[in-house]
Parts: sequence; C-alpha cells; structure tokens
Amino acid sequence: MNLNQNLPERPTGLARIAAAFDRAKAEERAALILYYTLGYPAPQLSLEVIAAVAEAGADIIELGVPFSDPLADGPTIQGSTQQALEQGMTVARCLEMTAQLRRNGVKQALVLMGYYNPLLAYGVERYVADAVRAGADGLIIPDLPPEEADRLDAACRAHHMALIYLLSPASPPERVQLAAERTSGFLYLVSLAGVTGARRELPAYLPEFTARAGAAAHTPTAVGFGISTPEQARAVGELADGVIIGSALIDAVRRSPHPVRAAGEFITAIRAGLVG
Repeated sequence: MNLNQNLPERPTGLARIAAAFDRAKAEERAALILYYTLGYPAPQLSLEVIAAVAEAGADIIELGVPFSDPLADGPTIQGSTQQALEQGMTVARCLEMTAQLRRNGVKQALVLMGYYNPLLAYGVERYVADAVRAGADGLIIPDLPPEEADRLDAACRAHHMALIYLLSPASPPERVQLAAERTSGFLYLVSLAGVTGARRELPAYLPEFTARAGAAAHTPTAVGFGISTPEQARAVGELADGVIIGSALIDAVRRSPHPVRAAGEFITAIRAGLVG
C-alpha cells in the first residue's frame, strides 16, 4: 500500500487542527466539525459526499472507520457502518480513501474516528504511521479511556498527531481533569448520556457541563451528539469552540435521491446558522 503517492505537503496534524479553530475564531463563530462514515452508502459515493462537505465549509472532518460493534453510536451511524462493512470497508481501505481525499484536494483537518479493536489488530504504531502518511491529522477512539492509552498516545505524540479524548456529562472532576490534560487537538464533549443521534432539544445541563470542562481544558472544546439543526448548532456554538454533527448529516444523505447535493446543502444551512 503506497500512501505517499502524489500527496501534497502538509503541516503537522496538530497545526492543521489548531489553524481550523483559529480561522473560525477570527470569523467570530464556532468551528464546524462533521462526521461521515467512510464507505457509506458506497465507497466512491462517500468520497464525493465528503468532498461536498469540505466544499460547503466544514472546518474539520471526522472520517468514520467502520466497526461491527460501534457501542457509542445510535441507529443512524450503526446502520451506515454496517452498510459500509458490507461494501468491503477495512482499516486499510479507510486509510487509502483518506489519502485519496488528500489527492483530490481536500485541505480540511481530517480526524479518523473509530474503535480500538480494529486499530489494535492493524498494529498501533503502524496505524498511526500509515494514518499520518495518508494525510490524517488526528484520532478519536471512543472506547479507549486515557488511563489505557499510553501506547497510542506515545505513537501520536511522536508523529505530532492529535489524540482526542471524550468527556460525558457524568464525568467526575478527576476524569474531567485527566482527559483535559491528555487530549490534544480539542476536547470532545458528549452533550448527553447515551449514543449518537439527532435530538429535538439540547439538554438543560449543557451550559454547566461545557463551562466545567472548558475551565479545565488547555485546548479548544467541541460538543457533539444530538445536534441536528442550524438553531441547535448556533446555541452550542455559543458555549464551545466547536460544533460536531454526524447523524443528522448521514440522515440527510440517506433520505435524498441526490446525496452529494443534500450533503452540501445541509452543511451550508448549518454553517449559516453558526454565523447568522
């Protein structure tokens, strides 16, 4: 697998992520972070959707690495990952597609989001090295707590790659402090106790949670899980440095006979909400 072929020169992963937040801050808005499953609904179409997301104004793109047991994900993302696996997606193919996005001109920060078992089977150090060569800037591993991440953390630091940890509203103060100290790139705040998926309303405790996590953070903070509308994105953007959306984007793609156009229109509407 040649991940280096014709890839453009790039800043380090951490620098690209920091630049995304800096640009958003200069525009007086939160950074817009989108999750999309690689390989859904088919490999080539997923590349086209992600390109449309980039063109429409995403600041950071989380590339979902499909896994058969995505414990943190709700029905929408579970369905997308299952279909992607049926399309033959593997860790190696996800890395190849990441490199293809770079060759196709996608310049946004790219963060691979997936579970630890496939990464471990691939080889921790090998995965990080190949991800960097493919053009990825960071990793999110929802089922890997910071207490158990020393090996992956060391590999990411050696390659100047972000390793982004998650916090839930139920996190005790000591866990908030630990995750805030060890995360790099940004601190991922899960807005609710439960799995991913669009919700009609944001939880009432979100302002207190984001303030508590933000006070401990040395990186930007970003809120995900349950955000689906421009109004919700704007409300969250007033509390945190970044807004993360996944299920609602996949729903927009799934429901439309023109998935690439639907993805672009969805991002355009969310982006307008952030600056409106």
